[in-house]
Amino acid sequence: MYAIVRAGGRQEKVSVDDVLNIDKVSAETGATITWQPILVVDDDNVVSDVDKLSGYTVTAEVLGETKGPKINILKYKNKTGYKKRQGHRQKHTQVRVTGISAK
Repeated sequence: MYAIVRAGGRQEKVSVDDVLNIDKVSAETGATITWQPILVVDDDNVVSDVDKLSGYTVTAEVLGETKGPKINILKYKNKTGYKKRQGHRQKHTQVRVTGISAK
């Protein structure tokens, strides 16, 4: 059984005991997050109707905060002496999916 949920600005395919890195969420370590699924697949049964999906919930436990890969940004203009370096690391929240349940 798996579900598709909207976590931050992306859609993620999740099943029980999956560990995901999602966009930063303002929840403490050990807190529980619930999502409303967009699609639920249980063997041959595929649920995509909005009315039926309102009965499903996906729960996840917050494991902690992580950082994404380092991105190096370099701006350069030829023959002018202009050069600028900048770096960035996106902050993520690591979660473990604990259950996909129907009400």
